[in-house]
Amino acid sequence: MGFIVSRAVGNAAVRNRVKRRLRHLMRDRLGQVPAGSRVVVRALPPAAAATSTELASDLDGALARSVSRLASTGGS
Repeated sequence: MGFIVSRAVGNAAVRNRVKRRLRHLMRDRLGQVPAGSRVVVRALPPAAAATSTELASDLDGALARSVSRLASTGGS
């Protein structure tokens, strides 16, 4: 799992806070990801001001779409 948080999100402190929050949220969702899969989460600028609930909702949606696409292609 990897995180991409560009300078467009904010200064170093903001970027690190966003990464920590995403890492924490992702920890509870690892079971949704098929074994052996690689996950890269790219944070967009609105992530800096998003609540934890909003980040969790966005992350859940992105994971659901990714897992669905992965299942439909038969890949891993």
